[in-house]
Amino acid sequence: MVKETILDAVNKLFEESPQRKFTESVDLAINLKNIDLSQPKNRVDEEIILPNGRGRDVKIGVFAKGEVGLQAKEAGCEYVFSEEDIEELGEDKAKARAIANECDFFIAEVQYMPLIGKTLGVVLGPRGKMPIPLPPGKNIVDLINSSKNSIRIRSKDKMTFHVAVGRRDMDAEKVAENIETVLNRVEHALEKGVHNLKSVYVTTTMGTSVRVV
Repeated sequence: MVKETILDAVNKLFEESPQRKFTESVDLAINLKNIDLSQPKNRVDEEIILPNGRGRDVKIGVFAKGEVGLQAKEAGCEYVFSEEDIEELGEDKAKARAIANECDFFIAEVQYMPLIGKTLGVVLGPRGKMPIPLPPGKNIVDLINSSKNSIRIRSKDKMTFHVAVGRRDMDAEKVAENIETVLNRVEHALEKGVHNLKSVYVTTTMGTSVRVV
């Protein structure tokens, strides 16, 4: 059962935010306190599977070959890159940046990780989109399906950071469940848990903000 305070905040947000001509994203603004984020060990960097998904289609890029590449295409991946493609993207940074911005995340067979780091790390790293490694024997389709519902939260060295937790057309209770899942992981990742949380607001793309914590 989702916390009543979280559900109340989402319901209030939906009631006070006028309908737009497009489907807005629902985001959390998380503000920290009493923590030194200049120390990397104190930073939040978590991969979280949302129980009710993102509420939208997710674009995926996969670095693979052969049967794994074919399975990725059949599973609906936007792009499948070979070793030659990686080299070409490394030489065409504008194209690499465009694809990095378009895709929500990437998956790569482990043998490609060193090459990707060398040629595309400068593009993918700052965006927090270095590929999820696919270990030998791991089913690419299973990883794709679980990753479609996952998000990455990263505070870096900022005391305020944002994360998408759903869409405006989702059921309020499902959005609230996603928020609760994210907050539980954030609290667990912080040295002093909830005592490192200054405030948390839920907002839509162009709507108002409602305090959750």
